[in-house]
Amino acid sequence: MLPLVLATSTIGSEFVPPTIEDTHLPEIIPWMAEYGTGFGKQMLMILLSIVLIWAFFGLAMRKPTIVPGKAQFLAESGYSFVRNGIARDIIGEKHFKSWVPFLFAIFFFVLFNNLFGAIPFLQLPSFSHAGAAYALALIVYVTWIATGVRRHGLPYFKLAVVPAGVPGWILPALVPLEIISNFIVRPLTHSLRLMAVMLSGHMIVMLAGSGAEYLITETGNLALQATGVLVIVGSVALYFLELLMMVLQAFVFTLLTAIYVQGAIDANEH
Repeated sequence: MLPLVLATSTIGSEFVPPTIEDTHLPEIIPWMAEYGTGFGKQMLMILLSIVLIWAFFGLAMRKPTIVPGKAQFLAESGYSFVRNGIARDIIGEKHFKSWVPFLFAIFFFVLFNNLFGAIPFLQLPSFSHAGAAYALALIVYVTWIATGVRRHGLPYFKLAVVPAGVPGWILPALVPLEIISNFIVRPLTHSLRLMAVMLSGHMIVMLAGSGAEYLITETGNLALQATGVLVIVGSVALYFLELLMMVLQAFVFTLLTAIYVQGAIDANEH
């Protein structure tokens, strides 16, 4: 599927590839115009995702039956996947139940916002913007640290950075690396992985679409126009690859969240 953002891709006879700025539309309500921020399409889609998730699961489970219909089956399958395939398998039988709602909300929140990039007219994954990814990763970051402190008290910070059974002479070199890894690199990679994959996938599809448009409409060369048609065919494959990555990144983000929570709960066992 070609992006609908195919606005002018040429200046004269030169091909001008899309930029990152082209993936973000002007803000609907700019409140800090000098910084280019405000209430924009991505914020609107984030709010829309909350409404859609609430509406889908609310309607699907409004009148549950023993033999589920299609909507109820999809809702129950999604819940079972998060409950059994992520929460129970990662956090463990003893502690997983209280974490199912949190992981369920994260998985479908990320999934819906990613899938917006595959829907015509919307066609922009919300997490292709770093701000949204940072905000969600920060929520997870605060959650698993708070979980560790609540369960182990302030000694949790020592448990998190001093691996058990390590000789004392190596700790001066190891502890700083553990601090950087656990408390700095972890939240950054958690957010940037999601953002980078969503942004790069969207940029690739945009580039394929604008390149095909240029080859077909601007070159006047039959061979290049045929190449443009091939690019369109290839962009369909790219579209489905991006769709796969949208689902995979929702799973990876939620899986890592469960791993961080599990590590905070069982920190004294490491």
